Amino acid sequence: MLKRLNTTKFVCALIFSVLVASCATQKQQDNVEASASLVAAEHPAKIYLAQATKSSLPEKRDRYLLLAAHAYINDGNFNAATNVLTSMQKSMVNVQSLQAEHIYLRARIAEKTTNSQAALDILQYPPHWQLPRWQMASYHQFKAKLYKHTQQPIEQVKQLSLLSNYLPKSETAALNNVIWKLLQPLHEETVQAFMRDQSNPIFSGWLQLTYIAKHYAVEPSQLVRYLGEWQRNNPYHPAAMKLPNDLEKALNAKPFRPQNIAILLPLTGPRAAVAEPIRQGLLSSYLSDFDSNVSLNFYDTQQGVTGAYQQAIAKGAEFIIGPLLPNEVEELQKINDKQKTTVPQLYLNQTDTFTPQANLFYFSLSPAQEASDAAQKLFNDGVKLPLLLASNDSIGKRMAESFNQAWLALTNNTVEVHYYDAGDQMKLTVQEALGVKDSQARIARMRELLGSRLEADFRSRQDIDAIYMISGSQDLALLKPFLDVNFSVFSEPVALYTTSRSRLENESAQSSQELNNLMISDVPWLMQSNDETQMVAELWSGWNNSQKRLYVMGFDALELVNRLAQMRAFPGYQFMGRSGALSVKPNGVIDRQLSWGLYTKGQLTPL
Repeated sequence: MLKRLNTTKFVCALIFSVLVASCATQKQQDNVEASASLVAAEHPAKIYLAQATKSSLPEKRDRYLLLAAHAYINDGNFNAATNVLTSMQKSMVNVQSLQAEHIYLRARIAEKTTNSQAALDILQYPPHWQLPRWQMASYHQFKAKLYKHTQQPIEQVKQLSLLSNYLPKSETAALNNVIWKLLQPLHEETVQAFMRDQSNPIFSGWLQLTYIAKHYAVEPSQLVRYLGEWQRNNPYHPAAMKLPNDLEKALNAKPFRPQNIAILLPLTGPRAAVAEPIRQGLLSSYLSDFDSNVSLNFYDTQQGVTGAYQQAIAKGAEFIIGPLLPNEVEELQKINDKQKTTVPQLYLNQTDTFTPQANLFYFSLSPAQEASDAAQKLFNDGVKLPLLLASNDSIGKRMAESFNQAWLALTNNTVEVHYYDAGDQMKLTVQEALGVKDSQARIARMRELLGSRLEADFRSRQDIDAIYMISGSQDLALLKPFLDVNFSVFSEPVALYTTSRSRLENESAQSSQELNNLMISDVPWLMQSNDETQMVAELWSGWNNSQKRLYVMGFDALELVNRLAQMRAFPGYQFMGRSGALSVKPNGVIDRQLSWGLYTKGQLTPL
């Protein structure tokens, strides 16, 4: 009882202090009867505090105090809001809507003053509470926002699907589009793992629909069948009344079913060695799923890509794969730009500028694309301030720029980049990037002042939380040790990432041991040894990793042919290829997400 009285006195003292401070406008406040509805705080906090001190009913008093805290939050005065909420907490009436609002406002303060995860820890309503629809809508909307900031898309979708229960039908269409867009980047395996959640039928219905769309997009007849089953099982689901637009497009898209496939590659001349792994990949793919009705016909572009293209068309090509070289791609682009109708074609490279056409697609092992994919990976891992160490050459600069553009789009921030040259300059660049050079200079000045016997350890910068290395394999063998020795003993080691270009050929136990704690991106096919990788190693024992990547590119290229029409109509559809998780952008470019592995105890383990 004494504690309750003391709390009441503290609340009264808080109210009195605000009233004294605002005595100049007291007469105006006396004439205002502020609404006690918790939906919105439309007046300044001092008005609600004035109403609270007049209220003889505890419930009404608490309503006004909550509105005062709400008004303080709106004004960015989080300390004052916290004081109000803390002072009233022990004496609050046991009314669920008021208790919920108290939790909600505390979570809002935590989001602004700490972080989104701290807000999520607070924002928990008991499941048995019966709250007004507007309050439940605010609850789920805010939780969805927090899950977005903490990069938990599945949980974000779950909250948005719960939110749809409390919105008028006029607003659900826009919400459905948001949910569908969030689900598209998720891998099929992720969707499948969560779609059996029976506690939330709308949420599980969305995931089931996403799985059907991803799994059967390439087979329209199967897609229609399973969508029909889904609609019968979910008659009241928001998406059952109107399917997402891109899913309807996928249903109506006619798949490519060519029987005469032409392959344009340099089969002779100096570039034939580059094309050979692709050719072998195409043939391996063809033989792995042999269809006697389908033929592959190869045309040599060495004597001119236009002639090879025209020869393929004259012999009835229904689909074209290739060419490979950038200048050949540009030459055929000019021809296709002039034609009203074109034979569907999957280029095995891409140029910086092109005119998108419905039947033209672009597939490449682009280093720039790998760098932008890495930016997404670091962002998903919660990295806030990455540092880039890139080789001072055209590939390094192109990859660094691509990473920077992707990071800017994700965070509105640019990335600090340091370009290194081979040799002794590499060590100096690392020391400068980590702030070690400045620390050593300060130590040298102190020794001049205090004597050479001064003992001091250098310090490296502590603001960065990840380093992305864009380097060749020879550079990595020096770059990684330089980083290890230039991290101060006072600093926590940061996460280290690198590209497939850094992958060592024929990694020995010792060389792999030196790469411990390093994360690397590469094609999934090269992440773990299996029967197929061993067979390729035996058949073409002289191939390096680059040639093996070209092999799986060729393998995937043929497997993509029958899928491309649906993949373009439905951007959320991903084909899990040997070269990565593949999807098609609206402009026809194949987007490729690589796999990631971590070196641990001398072994590369897929993440």
